[in-house]
Amino acid sequence: MTTSFQSPLTPQCPARLLDQARGGTPPRVALVNAGHPVPLQGLREAAEAGLAAPILVGDPAKIAAAAAQIGWDIAAFRIIDAPLDRAAPAAAALAAAGEADSIMKGHVHTSTFLRGLLPSAMGLRARGAVCAHLFHITMPGDDRPLILTDAALNAAPDVATRQAALTHAVRLAQSIGIAHPKVGILAASEDVTPQIPSTGEAAAIAAWAATALPEAMVQGPLALDLILSRQAADIKGVTGPVPGDADIILVPEVTTGNALFKLMSIGMAACAGGVVMGARVPLLLTSRSQGAADRMASAALGAIVARMAR
Repeated sequence: MTTSFQSPLTPQCPARLLDQARGGTPPRVALVNAGHPVPLQGLREAAEAGLAAPILVGDPAKIAAAAAQIGWDIAAFRIIDAPLDRAAPAAAALAAAGEADSIMKGHVHTSTFLRGLLPSAMGLRARGAVCAHLFHITMPGDDRPLILTDAALNAAPDVATRQAALTHAVRLAQSIGIAHPKVGILAASEDVTPQIPSTGEAAAIAAWAATALPEAMVQGPLALDLILSRQAADIKGVTGPVPGDADIILVPEVTTGNALFKLMSIGMAACAGGVVMGARVPLLLTSRSQGAADRMASAALGAIVARMAR
């Protein structure tokens, strides 16, 4: 049953993002636990769009069965025999050895996927490096993106973690042509209030960014209406370049980010491509409920971030 809060529209992967991702040799994408038709179809579409050179990691028999189910000839692709919990570490080993340019989540729980990739012992993350998940979100009929961080990885990030996430988001924005991204640091209010710690933390991050990220225009704390609506900012007397024109939203913690992403996806038919930055290669992480457009957008983001790392 569809509720009145669910959009009747179908998300569409933005053509602009696909154009930005194409060019040069497609990245070698290792699909973790590839033996399921849904993620395998997603990788197939990315490969056919010139966004991926597939490497299939998992149980070879299940991979073959899933490929037959979707009618995909995988004879030319490299298959790594590493079923179940061994699949993510096997993909990490490929990337650490320079044999894979990005890693895509297949039929595997997110916790298992990340646990096999992100410990520094796996060779994908330098000790002390901070990873963050970013969503590239677009609305139907509009290719302008809104980058949302962090909606899937860091549950209760401290100020330093959010600073790292913001740095990743600014780099991603610049890689897709936004030279001076505008950043709204989300909080419940635009006023610093001791009873709401995220407001003071937002002000501290904004002050830090003025020196650490001079190429970005960072403002916070800002309530969501101010970030999204210039009219709301005018009514409340809030000035600055960010209100109503943000390119990036930095959220205080994962529940806020996850709820905001899902509201946009379900209620507004947004296309949301997801990538984890901060590791040696991009990690393509989508929710199991996300559809083909989101998976294609994630592959496109992976190609862009992989190119940044070369």
